[in-house]
Amino acid sequence: MKEIKVGVIGCGYWGPNLIRNLNENHHTSLTHVCDLDRERAARIKLRYPHVISITDYRDLLKDSTLDAVAVATPVSTHYRLVREALEAGKHVLVEKPFTSSTREAERLVALARKKGLVLLVDHTFIYTGAVRDIKTRVVTGELGDLFYFDSVRVNLGLFQRDVNVVWDLAPHDLSIMDYLVGEDPVSVAATGTAHTPGGFEDVAYMTLKFKGSLIAHFHVNWMSPVKIRKIILGGSRKMLVFDDLDPGEKVKIYDKGISVSKPSRNSIYQSLVQYRIGDMYAPAISNIEALKGEIEHFAECIMNGATPLTDGEAGLRVVRILEAANRSLKKDGAKVRL
Repeated sequence: MKEIKVGVIGCGYWGPNLIRNLNENHHTSLTHVCDLDRERAARIKLRYPHVISITDYRDLLKDSTLDAVAVATPVSTHYRLVREALEAGKHVLVEKPFTSSTREAERLVALARKKGLVLLVDHTFIYTGAVRDIKTRVVTGELGDLFYFDSVRVNLGLFQRDVNVVWDLAPHDLSIMDYLVGEDPVSVAATGTAHTPGGFEDVAYMTLKFKGSLIAHFHVNWMSPVKIRKIILGGSRKMLVFDDLDPGEKVKIYDKGISVSKPSRNSIYQSLVQYRIGDMYAPAISNIEALKGEIEHFAECIMNGATPLTDGEAGLRVVRILEAANRSLKKDGAKVRL
């Protein structure tokens, strides 16, 4: 018998993926689905006849048999829905970005802690085999000291009606950076522009600085003729490329880099830069669906009282950067301290 009864609020773009994985997981029992669109909820009911299909989320939260709730709705609704779910004693999995402001995120983190409930933010990429493999290489020092994190996430559309391209696309790579680097940036500067009348920024560039020499750069774009999902990590020993769209070699490690010799007495003002050009190899990466692993992790945290890998604190760190990036955008790229 499955131990955890779960309901899903929001059956739009991402909701069906959560519904499918919650239904298939051997610890979770999908019992409720909720959407304001009655026809959309009915379509889910056709595929999963055993679930209770409703249009008012409050009916779902009133069900005392329900243990957990997954929220897959527009970010502007996250705070209200997650707060009410936590107050109703439900564990919560919430789609990224966590909330629309730092203050909201802080309040939800505090509430989940007070209630002793699991709060997991859906930073799906953290549960991919590729990102977990990269984390191991960073932790073991295979790449050496990290010099830079360079990310490109571009495509043609989908234009959002409630958030700009930074809030839509950057959370993915910000969450990956947060997980891999394990250090908080000290400042952010962002520039961007909108190409539709009265619309949100659809092209943006964001730069994060850290205490040392580490720098991170993000390019997000809804107006690219090609779809690119790529991250480059530069280290003092090796460099790494993560291409999420490459089905065969998602991660490539390059034994390339530079070494700088100290100036000699005869060349006090010059340092000699030497280039190291070595081999490239692509490790075997697990192709298990990331969301499947995330749902399993969510269930285990509920059963064991553990803290999720992508908990509310992780979601808060990403929202804090997004909020600061928005302030920088409004100030035409001015540096904002974090």
